[in-house]
Amino acid sequence: MIPAIVIIGPTCTGKTSLGISLALSFGGEIINGDSMQIYRGMDIGTAKPSAEELSAVPHHLIDLLDISDPFSVADFCGAALSAARDIHSRSKIPVIVGGTGMYIETLLSGRLYKTQSADPKRREDYYAVASGSGAAALHAMLAERDPESAAKIHPNNVKRVVRALEMCDSGTPKSALERDTVSDPPFDPLVLLLLPDSREELYSHIDDRVDGMISSGLESEVRSLCERGLRTAPTASQAIGYKEFFPVFDGLCGIPEAVEQIKRHTRNYAKRQLTYFGHMKQAVPVTAGAGAVDSARRIYCQWSKTR
Repeated sequence: MIPAIVIIGPTCTGKTSLGISLALSFGGEIINGDSMQIYRGMDIGTAKPSAEELSAVPHHLIDLLDISDPFSVADFCGAALSAARDIHSRSKIPVIVGGTGMYIETLLSGRLYKTQSADPKRREDYYAVASGSGAAALHAMLAERDPESAAKIHPNNVKRVVRALEMCDSGTPKSALERDTVSDPPFDPLVLLLLPDSREELYSHIDDRVDGMISSGLESEVRSLCERGLRTAPTASQAIGYKEFFPVFDGLCGIPEAVEQIKRHTRNYAKRQLTYFGHMKQAVPVTAGAGAVDSARRIYCQWSKTR
């Protein structure tokens, strides 16, 4: 198995800076575990590491794809495992950093999904159901066809519900595929879960980050990406911080309304992350903030002595 440091947690808790600090301290290279930082041009809205941060430590799975390219959990697992093997072969330690819980948990479990093709028209129909009748109605469709998967997916996570329905269309429901594709876990991981002191503090950090993104030119970034086809991109179009600007460009709302939507959607996403990561029993909690680096270093040193 490949020894690895894994840093997870809700958005705005300092995962990027902690990952870089640990990589510098222990001879590591970073593997991006954020589903949207993989796309070129999606910089401000994804809080992608800065040029200085990227140059401080080698990074993998950053700016890998064009926004028009689809990207699934299977794609991530294959690319991340390949990067980890390369890093390990050079006597470095992979440091997997990100907040996309499903991607990281699946990677650590060794459950590598088979790639399945999807019908674009059928996908549009599913999203139309969610838009017209509500996310709950779409989730009810999944509950009829694959109740085991429906029980694990929040009704508001439309993207995952749609993907599960597409897997039903393929003839192999998500729940059945999961049972059939478990292999030996490829990693021996130290999983560090960054947690805020309180939700109020987390939400304040989220609001400040979004305001900073607006000041840094997020609207212009989204507009430029829309000119390159962001709205019809199969995966990138779902990114928080981007999709909220579509109604602005259509003249349906103003920028202040979009900013409030981004903040609300990000807070809701952070709540889902806290719930998801709370189920990862192997995770060691670390309080986010000034003392996080020292705490994480101590935990790593204790962990490495047992390996």
